Amino acid sequence: MQCMDGHHHDHGGHAPQSFGTAFVTGIALNSVFVAVEIFIGLRAGSMALVADGMHNFADVISLVLAGVGYWFQSRKPSGRFTYGYGAVSIQSAVINAFLLVAGVTLIFWESISRLLHPEEVPGGTLMIVAGVGILINGTTALLFMKGSKGDVNIRGAFIHMAADAGVSLGVVLAGGVVLLTGWTVVDPLAGIAIAIMILAGSWGLLTESLNLALNAAPKSVDLEALEAWMLARPGVDGMHDLHVWPLSTNKTALSAHVQVSGITDTDEFLHEIAHGLHEKFGIGHATIQTEGTPGGCGHGCHPSLG
Repeated sequence: MQCMDGHHHDHGGHAPQSFGTAFVTGIALNSVFVAVEIFIGLRAGSMALVADGMHNFADVISLVLAGVGYWFQSRKPSGRFTYGYGAVSIQSAVINAFLLVAGVTLIFWESISRLLHPEEVPGGTLMIVAGVGILINGTTALLFMKGSKGDVNIRGAFIHMAADAGVSLGVVLAGGVVLLTGWTVVDPLAGIAIAIMILAGSWGLLTESLNLALNAAPKSVDLEALEAWMLARPGVDGMHDLHVWPLSTNKTALSAHVQVSGITDTDEFLHEIAHGLHEKFGIGHATIQTEGTPGGCGHGCHPSLG
């Protein structure tokens, strides 16, 4: 039996260092906008503006959490943290997903309350403030768009900001209807419609982040295809104890016992598997333990530390 830890690679979707600047910029812009929007919303008596402002406030917190997770996952392993600190990014993604749900609940509650107790709403103010919100939230979302496919933590930040831009668009439309028709009921109805859209758009983020927190294999890894690929490698007779789990929101680990025969260069064999796992499945941390290799060290071997 021989064991070898695969080469360390970053997942193909690993967020580049420039996202540090994106987080700082997004947090600063949205913090200022939230304070202004809530203040104007309270003065104008607009539920749509207040709801949008509260949702934006939750998203500022989510950006901070996502930024913290991003910073931790870039730190190298040290001391007892032999896998590094990437799990913080998973926890941040989970908290962000629940913040989205909390924000939706708040919008529902306040909008229904305003439906029962309607108040006059200044449509022009709605349109101006929300129009600024579209610009700020849309710009911030674009900062995270590139990393949203390969990193659920970055995706959470992107969805939050894109949802905010959509909310602001809804508020602009509501303001226009109020100006044209005088129907103030449109304001809380817009809040409810926006909340439903946010919940529908963020449900996938919630389920995926919870799965990662439970060490489920990342959604990007096709386990059946991975197992078939490994069993098809020359010299592989069988495999058991296959485990795939996330180290962070953009790094994946694998361990497996592989039964082999006729392998003359075990080191080269393991290197090729580790390289293939990275290139084909985005797995950058593979620990493979071989069994049945001629000249192996016997059953007393133990797998290397990941």
